[in-house]
Amino acid sequence: MTPPAWLAIAEEVAAALNTGRAVVALESSLIAQGLPVPHNLETALAAEAAVRESGAVPATIALDGGRLVVGADRALLERLADPQREIVKAASRDLGPLLASGALASTTVSATMRAAHLTGIVVFATGGIGGVHRGAATSFDVSSDIDELAATPVAVVSSGAKSILDLPATLELLETRRVPVLGYGVDELPAFYSVTSGLRLAHRVDGPEAAATAVAAHRSMPGAGGMLIVQPPPADLALDAAEVDAWIAEAGADAERRGIRGGAVTPHLLGHLARASGGRTLRVNIGLIVANARTAGRIASALT
Repeated sequence: MTPPAWLAIAEEVAAALNTGRAVVALESSLIAQGLPVPHNLETALAAEAAVRESGAVPATIALDGGRLVVGADRALLERLADPQREIVKAASRDLGPLLASGALASTTVSATMRAAHLTGIVVFATGGIGGVHRGAATSFDVSSDIDELAATPVAVVSSGAKSILDLPATLELLETRRVPVLGYGVDELPAFYSVTSGLRLAHRVDGPEAAATAVAAHRSMPGAGGMLIVQPPPADLALDAAEVDAWIAEAGADAERRGIRGGAVTPHLLGHLARASGGRTLRVNIGLIVANARTAGRIASALT
């Protein structure tokens, strides 16, 4: 079937999909909004290289000029990394309106999952998913990543949910929405910057072949949605969980004093963490993004 005019699949990605070769989707919000210059472009390129080293083809996803691009080229990656450009951050709900407007936009976890599924990509690598925010009982602030995981049959490799979130509530909601969470070589949910959260997982896989078998079995179930495969950050970079929690509490209290609300809270928290840690949180973030891309490449290769 001829793809719609708004869907632009890179030649290498299309060839891989047509011949059954492994492909891994990668998000682009880490480039435009998640990491500072020059780490944003460097990390995106390192993640693509890690996918290739694992025997798969990388497909970084973004929106540009009324097209959903699956397999962004170097020029588009550089434009996304340019701090002088106005770049929209797209969740899955935003895809239609942003395609209509022709905006240059990066894709979050939910939008990348949707685009991956549209093109037949089964595995997607990211740093951490969104989830239930602290204080969500009154703010109702829950990431659309959760619902996308429940609905869209893509296997997402991450280091759990971002540690600024309410991790117990996020894991509970994933269970409620019937999203299987598999520890990749671990029995606990990683806490993004830290190896462990103290939250036990129901399922564990050891190695790419076992993970691929679980992904295939899950996808064979009628009506199955997505799956979350979690691995800790690299051990040599990981931070102490108690130390990170203290920084998050400080940042939250500071945001409350300043009256910071809504979408401005997360950038404020992340900025505080970077300063309080002396840049260590940034190093962990970069390291886990690349490590997750490598693992996703291995799983995708095992699937094929």
